[in-house]
Amino acid sequence: MEQESTLISNKTIAIIGGGPAGCICAKFLQNFGFKEINIFDFGTPLRTILPTGGGRCNITHAIYDFRDLTKNYPRGEKFLYSIFSKFSVQDTIDFFKSIGVNIYTQEDGRIFPQENSSSFVREKILKSLKCNFIKEKVENIEKIANGYKIETNKSTYAFDIVIISIGGHAGYSIFNNLEINIIEPTQSLVGLHTKEDFSSIAGVSIKNCTIGKEAGDIIFTHKGISGPLIYTISSYEARKKMPYNLSIKLAKIENFQDELNNNPHKDIKNLISNYIPKSLSEYILKKLKITPETKCHSINGILRDKIKNQIENFNITIISKVPDGEVVTCGGVDLNEINPKTLEFKKYPNMFAIGEVLDIDGLCGGFNLQNCWSGAFVAASAIKEKENLH
Repeated sequence: MEQESTLISNKTIAIIGGGPAGCICAKFLQNFGFKEINIFDFGTPLRTILPTGGGRCNITHAIYDFRDLTKNYPRGEKFLYSIFSKFSVQDTIDFFKSIGVNIYTQEDGRIFPQENSSSFVREKILKSLKCNFIKEKVENIEKIANGYKIETNKSTYAFDIVIISIGGHAGYSIFNNLEINIIEPTQSLVGLHTKEDFSSIAGVSIKNCTIGKEAGDIIFTHKGISGPLIYTISSYEARKKMPYNLSIKLAKIENFQDELNNNPHKDIKNLISNYIPKSLSEYILKKLKITPETKCHSINGILRDKIKNQIENFNITIISKVPDGEVVTCGGVDLNEINPKTLEFKKYPNMFAIGEVLDIDGLCGGFNLQNCWSGAFVAASAIKEKENLH
């Protein structure tokens, strides 16, 4: 991990957006010896880190090969090769330890602070910063002769270097006076609203379901379906035209006829409850117009196959997204506008973009925050190298 540097630069730096990417970039620039660092944010700095990981702050994921790590990004996989090769998961762990945040790794690979507290992480980051926070909303950026003019809701400023880290929700109107292509943002990692009514089984969860090649847990809700597996699917299908159909393998049933034969006097709802929750088994049976108390010996071959098919190919129709809580977006600044080695705009020297403002988004598990940490380091390092050349 890079320690405090003696580099002194008179260049003025504006970071637009005081989220995870912006604040950590300021920290790295500070470590490199830059003094004139200003963070513009009209709200509370690092507020967006508070809901991450369910309030526990899922800092990153224990995948230490950067090539494997990039596979968890539906958009931006190849672009991230250079970025993650320069600042890895281990670098992230080392960095947080350096500011007093020790971590632990769950069995599923997700990495959390030992305090299990996003607010603790927020406090440690902010305490480590010595930059100037400007509580104003940036409304416009314009290229001028020797830098950039920034207009806010209160004033106008000029800076040598600008780093944009506004996230995926703030809107992209600040780019209106710049020739930059924006991929229309849309929500990702969300619950899904279904045509089917699951209100009678809302709250029921099932582990280890599969949809295509993806596996994970699902939860039925009053509006449709949610859970880790559904978040993954919503990410991969973020731009898919609705309505669309999904087939969920709730469980794998083998030797179903033998089980029916061996339990002739058992209610069918109790038999299939060996595979799925009883309330869901009743839901499926009613959908098939089979009385849940029907004895197994009364289940003929046609009904047997219908039940088996419902459990192994549970079809639902997705009609919209159901964003709640922490919502990631796909879309943003077109990656073709950015140099992946430095995160500098190709058309605009000394202007950088980091974090979710870019058209990069990861799956659940700390991947979106890792993009913030790595991008922050790469941009700060590129600025440092430019100064060293001078």
